[in-house]
Amino acid sequence: MRVIVSGGGTGGHIYPALALIKRLQERQLLDAVLYVGTPKGLESRIVPAANIPFETITLQGFKRKLTWDNVHTVQLFLQAVRRAKAIVKEFQPDVVIGTGGYVSSAIVYAAAKAHVPTLIHEQNSVAGITNKFLGHYVDRILIAFPEVADQFKHEQNKIMLVGNPRAQEVAGLAPNERLNEFGLVPGRATVLIFGGSRGAAPINQAVSEAIPEFAGQSYQVLFVTGNAHFQAVTEKLAGVKIPGNVKVVPYVDNMPAILPDVTLLVGRAGATSIAEITALGIPSILIPSPYVTHNHQVKNAQALAASGAAVVLPESDLTGKSLLNAITVIMGDDDRQKRMHTATLALGHPHAADDIITIMQSLMPHS
Repeated sequence: MRVIVSGGGTGGHIYPALALIKRLQERQLLDAVLYVGTPKGLESRIVPAANIPFETITLQGFKRKLTWDNVHTVQLFLQAVRRAKAIVKEFQPDVVIGTGGYVSSAIVYAAAKAHVPTLIHEQNSVAGITNKFLGHYVDRILIAFPEVADQFKHEQNKIMLVGNPRAQEVAGLAPNERLNEFGLVPGRATVLIFGGSRGAAPINQAVSEAIPEFAGQSYQVLFVTGNAHFQAVTEKLAGVKIPGNVKVVPYVDNMPAILPDVTLLVGRAGATSIAEITALGIPSILIPSPYVTHNHQVKNAQALAASGAAVVLPESDLTGKSLLNAITVIMGDDDRQKRMHTATLALGHPHAADDIITIMQSLMPHS
């Protein structure tokens, strides 16, 4: 099949798109693929680096308040739709899928108007403004959280719960020896603390306070600060005796590869993280970022907590003491870990990418 994929702005929109493309390639279902992004977005670096054909469209997001800037946004959108129509006409896709971010609005809209089968994928428990707009035009709305269905009130017949393609990428991973690389013991109970790809200063602050208390615990800790914060954390820990069962690192390449060896994850509640931990059944302490649109991380985290899969620790309550206490309660209770593992696994979608591909195929006119 010939597929156009579009999503941009944040890794949460881009990585599921790449996971889907990768699965299509693995199954040898792709005749051709084209990724449409913006010239300046994160996708403009990540997608070409993955050797995927990449075209750009220039537009910007709508401001939530009425401003003159929105007049310019509308003009850009209309120009972008013209460009998108030309791309669709030239590429002749069998199906077009948008994974969020304003860049996907023009190409998915243009494809829908040209009667090309279209889908959108919403990774979060709160729908983005672009996906809400596109929901009126597309053939299918694919969701990762059941809670988001209510936000597409007039399109209930289009909604399908599939999970996030990132889940399938990690679902097949087995325990391995990668913890060796960090001076940790493979097979020992392990807590991974990780504030997202860039790191998170409030999480780093709390962990730095708690580090001396990890001494003598039966578990080990891998604390990933994020590259941008590593220097500050190192300075903060100067003079602090770091226990042998704690390792502090700036970044982990190919983070999913170590997840099968993780007993408990402490971190943000982004859609990609949640897709990965639910695919593997990893219990979590989620500290939602309060700095994201519509507070969607809080709602993502609450969805897991409601089923007993996670504990939510709001950033406003986060201290070294509260963090240590939350970790100790779970790590000291094997039965609780088992219950959380079962509850987390029940929310997972280990076949998400294949399920999306089946839906894509069902929309294509059979030759």
